[in-house]
Amino acid sequence: MDTADLTRDETAARSAVVTARSIRVELDLTGAPQRARTGFPTITTLEFESTSTETWLDFIGESVDRVVVNGVEVDIDYDGARIRLGGLGTINTVRVEATAAYSRSGEGMHRFHDPVDENTYLYTQYEPADSRRVMACFEQPDIKASYTFVVDAPAGWEVLSNQVAAKLDVGVGVQRVEFAPTLPISSYITSVAAGPYARVQGEWRRDEQQIALGVLVRRSLAPHLESDEILEVTRQGLDFFTDAFAYPYPWGKYDQIFVPEYNLGAMENPGLVTFTEAYISRGAATDAQRAARANTILHEMAHMWFGDLVTMTWWDDLWLKESFADYMGSHASAIATRFHDAWVTFALRRKAWAYQQDQLPTTHPIVADIVDLEAAKLNFDGITYAKGASVLKQLVAFVGDDAFFEGARRYFAAHAFGNTTLDDFLVQLSDVSGRDMSTWSDAWLQTSGLSTINWQQDADGRDQLAQTDPRPHRLRIGGYGWQDGRLVRTSQVSLDLVDERMTIDRPDADLVLINDDDLTYAKVRLDDRSLETVERSLSSIEDPLARALVWSSLWNATRDAELDPRRYLAIVRTHAPAEGNIGLLTGVLANASFAVQHFLPERVRAEEARTWAETTAAALSAAEPGSDAQLSWARALATASVLDDAQHALVRSLRDGDGPAGLIVDPDLRWQLLTALVATGHASAADVATELERDDTGSGRTAARRVLASRPEAQVRADAWDAAWNDESLSNDHLDASIAGFRAGGRRDLIARFDAEYFERIADAWRTRSIELAQRLVIGLFPAAESVDAVDAWLAAHLDAPAALRRIVVEQRDHLARELRVRASFA
Repeated sequence: MDTADLTRDETAARSAVVTARSIRVELDLTGAPQRARTGFPTITTLEFESTSTETWLDFIGESVDRVVVNGVEVDIDYDGARIRLGGLGTINTVRVEATAAYSRSGEGMHRFHDPVDENTYLYTQYEPADSRRVMACFEQPDIKASYTFVVDAPAGWEVLSNQVAAKLDVGVGVQRVEFAPTLPISSYITSVAAGPYARVQGEWRRDEQQIALGVLVRRSLAPHLESDEILEVTRQGLDFFTDAFAYPYPWGKYDQIFVPEYNLGAMENPGLVTFTEAYISRGAATDAQRAARANTILHEMAHMWFGDLVTMTWWDDLWLKESFADYMGSHASAIATRFHDAWVTFALRRKAWAYQQDQLPTTHPIVADIVDLEAAKLNFDGITYAKGASVLKQLVAFVGDDAFFEGARRYFAAHAFGNTTLDDFLVQLSDVSGRDMSTWSDAWLQTSGLSTINWQQDADGRDQLAQTDPRPHRLRIGGYGWQDGRLVRTSQVSLDLVDERMTIDRPDADLVLINDDDLTYAKVRLDDRSLETVERSLSSIEDPLARALVWSSLWNATRDAELDPRRYLAIVRTHAPAEGNIGLLTGVLANASFAVQHFLPERVRAEEARTWAETTAAALSAAEPGSDAQLSWARALATASVLDDAQHALVRSLRDGDGPAGLIVDPDLRWQLLTALVATGHASAADVATELERDDTGSGRTAARRVLASRPEAQVRADAWDAAWNDESLSNDHLDASIAGFRAGGRRDLIARFDAEYFERIADAWRTRSIELAQRLVIGLFPAAESVDAVDAWLAAHLDAPAALRRIVVEQRDHLARELRVRASFA
């Protein structure tokens, strides 16, 4: 067995005999600016109780140099992932001196050198199990301890951790910062960041509680930091959650740091939340982008209670934090901030993620069976997040807001600083609501799949609601008719759909929405009369949530080969230019672009792609100057896979600043536009070099790598292929750029020759690369072939491949099979 892959059973056995008291971690980061330095000294001192004479510590690094057990130096027993300990007593002190490695993959201690000013920036990212890349530890969520971090760093740097600095010693060119001990937390949510970050200070007060707020970013991005809005949302969130959970924020301070080359959207480290720099615009941003950032801020803040204060025992119950945080991100956004339409975007975009994941052959219950860390890594998915949040929304419809939040309050009070499983939450909710929650849990949390609900008729011609994969739904049926030129709700009926069929009259309305108000989690189909109505009049629907449900239904029907993708695209061309909700518009544009590239039969694909490019160009010209819609249509044009001479000229004029009045063409949009030109043969490497001179930043260098790799030349694509597999110096972002360039434009004529080599390489990549980078290779370079024969052959020949690798390949096969099925259905 690969000892780096911890299993549920062995970690349960360890926590049964080990109780951690305190852990002190000393990190020497003074050499970080020196690029030749690959690692850094780390010393961990652990105090713990044990009822066994032996156990192990987790560590992945360059070397383990010294181990001292209860004052006695012992022989080092280290296999590259585990440090074996023997001769333990009831109470133990273990000191491990080691050398950890700086990361370029976003796992562990990530190091980034900013090309703008040559400054060096560090931050940690651990979930689910990468704190062992920085310190020796018990790498499992149910062994909590109080952590004290001591960090040596260059003088003048910001040095941060979960707690406030308790002691500062400054020497010649160096500083030592010792942080106050944390309250009991799991290893995966400890955190350190260091570098010359720019900081904006704030404060939040409530009665006697005073919380220092900080927002940090690289100095070169500081001019673009919208710190006022970030701090405003943070204060609004602290107000909301303090009232909602009736448990004061427990972690002392609230720093939020935006970091480069980040693998996630954000991470809920208590007192030091990390965010991707993608949430910082370098010139132009839509309100949908700001809403997404606010949602993520509130999602991570909810984790301060769901996940940090009370933590799942093992990754089986990952939903106990992620589903709740995903729900709370939208709920708090809608109630506490200016982004009142958060559930609108959720209905179209977030749930689409869940619907897609739940239809894969690898789908799983929300409460999943996670046997090891590789399985845990892959379960940060649309089921655990978006389906879980959708199901919680259905739960609130069943028990009501008051019972739901009172259950949460009791849960926090009963289990603060502890670890829990599903039953611990259900007990509290059952007590408050007076309902036996086991039936609900069985139907929604412990089964997989989703229902599809539509109108049918029985043998006697009576209308019926019918559902596949039956489960209990509390939902509303809305009827929509015309008033003053708009489609508005004229009737609504609430009901519980439990069985496979339910006899009920369809409302006599032009448009009927089965899941009106989006209370339940299910795909819904439009009946023929409703489909004809939305085909003519979708943009006339007054309620944005109703429009979201219609757009969602259309997209699901297209993915399921029940609606011709050409018909879907015609509806988009007719109604997207009039879509007034920017969150919906950006989602619809992304779906339309995907449909053009993946769902159309080959004989019509090029023509439809040209038509789509014409649509984006026309909508861009017609959009209100300076509007979010104008910016969104410009971005959509920049993703076009086919450009004729007129569109090529328009894209070039946009890049040169000669576009429509009001359009802000920031560096990121300029790179998008240049990518479109280069990938379609309308710009050259010289144009890329010129643009890089103008934007020689971290983002600019990543974009330049992507654009250069997208040139429609066989040797260029071959070089990108080789770099992705063989250049292990590439950072996570640069690997993504090479992969994106290789795939640019859907040019199978340039890359199909690598299909067989892909299947020869993936097993070795999984064995030799970190799971983060291996995933990117296996997913990003999966062949978009015209059949599934090659992947089926690999699966048949590799029955003993790691389960996580097989899962990814099976999922990619299913995506490809779906695309081929949709194309064939309407060929």
